[in-house]
Parts: sequence; C-alpha cells; structure tokens
Amino acid sequence: MKRSDVRQFALDQTKAPIHNALLDYRRRRIVSFDVPGHKQGRGNEELAAFLGKQCLSVDVNSMKMLDMLIHPTGVIMEAEKLAADAFGADSCRFMVNGTTSAVQAMILSNCSPGDKIIMPRNVHRSAINALILARAVPIYVNPFVDKELGIPLAMSVKDVEVAIREHPDAVAVFVNNPTYYGVCPNLKEIVRIAHAADMRVLVDEAHGTHFYFQDALPVSAMDAGADMSSVSLHKTGGSLTQSSLLLLGPSMRKDGGYVHQIINLTQTTSASYLLLSSLDITRRNLALRGQKIYERVIEFANYARDEINQIGGYNAFGKERCDGDAFFAFDSCKLPLHTIKMGLSGIEIYDILRDEYDIQIEFGDMLNCLAILSVGDRPVAIERLIAALADIRFTYGKEPARHLVNEYIPPVVVMTPAEAFYAPSEQLPLAKCEGRIASESIMCYPPGIPILAPGERVTAEVLTYIRFAKEKGSRMTGTEDSAVEKLYVLTEK
Repeated sequence: MKRSDVRQFALDQTKAPIHNALLDYRRRRIVSFDVPGHKQGRGNEELAAFLGKQCLSVDVNSMKMLDMLIHPTGVIMEAEKLAADAFGADSCRFMVNGTTSAVQAMILSNCSPGDKIIMPRNVHRSAINALILARAVPIYVNPFVDKELGIPLAMSVKDVEVAIREHPDAVAVFVNNPTYYGVCPNLKEIVRIAHAADMRVLVDEAHGTHFYFQDALPVSAMDAGADMSSVSLHKTGGSLTQSSLLLLGPSMRKDGGYVHQIINLTQTTSASYLLLSSLDITRRNLALRGQKIYERVIEFANYARDEINQIGGYNAFGKERCDGDAFFAFDSCKLPLHTIKMGLSGIEIYDILRDEYDIQIEFGDMLNCLAILSVGDRPVAIERLIAALADIRFTYGKEPARHLVNEYIPPVVVMTPAEAFYAPSEQLPLAKCEGRIASESIMCYPPGIPILAPGERVTAEVLTYIRFAKEKGSRMTGTEDSAVEKLYVLTEK
C-alpha cells in the first residue's frame, strides 16, 4: 500500500493562507509607518535592485491581517494546520531560526536539568548545544562504523535496547533520520522499544523532508510513530534557507502549549514573512506534487550513481550497503561518493569541483564527498557533475590512499556538555591539550558533527584527525579561536 494511500489529506492542500494574505497586503498598497525601515524597498534602492521590489514589498511586520508567529491565531495558524496535515503530524510549528532552533526546542521541551537523553554521538552541533542549554545528561550510543567506507552509521536497535535497559530513567531517545550520508536506522523498532519504556522519541529529520512524500524512500518520523520531528523544509523541499518545521505527534497534544513557550524562548519575535510564505507555498507544492517530484529525483540520483560507478575510482554507494541493522535503510536522493580508491580525499574532490569546475556539492571529508539531489535538479546539471568527476579521475587520480584516519572517533566522555561548558577553563594551543577536558567543540562544517564536544577528553586520535582535516583543507569551526589553533580546556585544580 502506498504511503499516500495510508495518509489521506483531511484539509484542502491547494490553499496557501500566508501567501494569499501577503498578496492581499500588496494589493491594498498599505502605507507603512512601522518596521522594517526600508518601507517595501523604497528606502534601500540597492537592496531592491538586488532582491527585487516584488520580494521587498512583502518583507513586512506582523499585523492583524498577517497574524503573528509568536502567538498565531489567523493565517499562520491555518498554514501550520495545513502543514501538519500534509506531513501526517498532529500539529506543526513554523520555524524561522532554522532547524537548529527546532532541534533545540525538542530537547528543551522534554529535558529538565539533570534529565538523561539517549542519543547517537554523531549528532549535529545543534543537539550538543541544546544539551548545554537544557543542562541535560547525554547517554551516548556509539554508532556502528562501516569500516570499508569509513563512515558512521545509525544506532543499532540492540544498542538502543542496552542504553534503555541501563538507563531506565532517561526521558527520551534522540534519533538521526537520515544521517548526513543518507543512512537511516530501524526507526519503527526504536520507537516501539522507547515507547515501551515510557520514553519519547525525538527525530532530527533535517535531511528527511522528502521521506513524507515518496513511497520508495525510508519511513518518516511521523509515520514511524515518533513524538517530535524537526524538518528542514529548505534543504530538500525547496523553501527558503532557514525555514523549517517542528512536527508533533498525538502524544504531544497536551504539551503543545508548553512546546510553543519553549520555542518562544529562542525564536525571533520578528519573523520573516519571506520565510513563512516560503514554508506555506512549499508545503502546498509538495502535498500536491511531491510523489512525482521525488520519483524524478530518485531516478536522477540512481542514474548518476550508475554512471559514476562506471568511471572507476569512485564508489557511489547506495541501498546495496543496507544490512537490516545500523544501515537499515538508505536515502536514495543522496549521492555519497567514496573516493579513497582514486587516491584523493573527499575534501580534495569537493575543492576541485568548486575551484576548477564551478560545481558546488554539499561537503567533503577524509574519505567521502556528498552531493544532494532535490526538487530543483536538472538532467543537464547531473551530466555536468558526472563529466567533471570523470575528468577529475583522469587528471588527478593516483594510487589508492590508505586510511589515515577514521571518520568517527568514539568519545571519551568525562562529564556532561553543560558541566564542561560552564566550568572554569583556559585556552591552550591544540598541541598542549592532549589529556585535558574540552569545554568547547571542534567540528568540520559541513557537516557540523562535533569531532570533540564539551566534556570529552582530548585524545591523540582526536588531535591527529583535526590536524589531518586541516591539512586537507577542511573548514574547521566551533572554537572561540577563529583559526582553530587553540582550544578552551578545563582548568586543572
């Protein structure tokens, strides 16, 4: 049975209430004596010339006819109900501070100070930062690692069961669906065992928008019965950057008001109607046409995989890696490439594509690089990528490189991120930090998964990885020191 047959829309998905309200606002030619100061673009001609007068004419402030995100009662509330219906959720909140704020809202609304939460260690920095804000205690589950590809996978169901058994007082299980590489866990089974233990399931679906609209893709959080999910509609759905959704399942109904209060702790009170309308319009597009759109995207991605694998030197891997456990399912819209057999790191491929061929892919790491296909891709662009990769193989390819580092380094956790972040600390050169406890993070961005997080011991392996990543040109972030040559560590007593 198709997923679309399981979830029939209850509401009229042809509607776009925020979009219509903004069109009405524009037609009425309202004279503005409020913010923003550019006054429909008239006060900033350079900006209007760059972005367009049509765009700036609806970059407006909250008012009665346009509703208010911090307390929606009109068109925003109607648009959120339509989004909940389209995504199979009980309710939905529009997020304009990115999926970072949605991830933080999930953790902050479920964890009080001292509460335990089970999660994989290969989470995005937003989840680690949320632990600091909530003063929650992470129970890290080390993901399996595909030793051939060198990538971290998802959480194994057995490992989640062990974590639940050893920490029955945990309040929630946090899950990536999918990982940056497109790896998905056995989400339905994780939801089942977590709920049996009276724990909520919070899902980071930053890269999973399309799961809700295509039967051939892995199961979505709401279809799996999760309690909350954060969805980056902008990443693969087509809305504007920074616009996202927070989805709530039926179990959250009694706490919906509290979740909204938590959201308002960190989300802006000056919500952009450009972002809000993009969520509204994109939801309509996907609800009406999503199945066919993502069917085409999958075809493009599978074609590219087949063509790239014929070049030699690359391993454009996919569903064939699924093992029914930590690599339970694969996001076919992702195009990860294992590059080490041609003697180049993923970072080097990433840089060459951008600098020599004017092709920007998502990211590169030590052993792999990643291209993401979504609603806007065209055959001509895919052919250009394939041709560039073939040319790189011929021009730059060399003897296969041996694995110098692992993509995932199991952490040595000494204390919680919050304890370390707020503890007295001192800044030292990285070379002098071995054996000390970090009070800040270090990560390659993208993907934004911390190599080292607050509360973890700085090991020789971590330092080797950081040094190698910098040598290969990876963009390092997370430290106060912009050059990432120094690190704050806990002051020794």
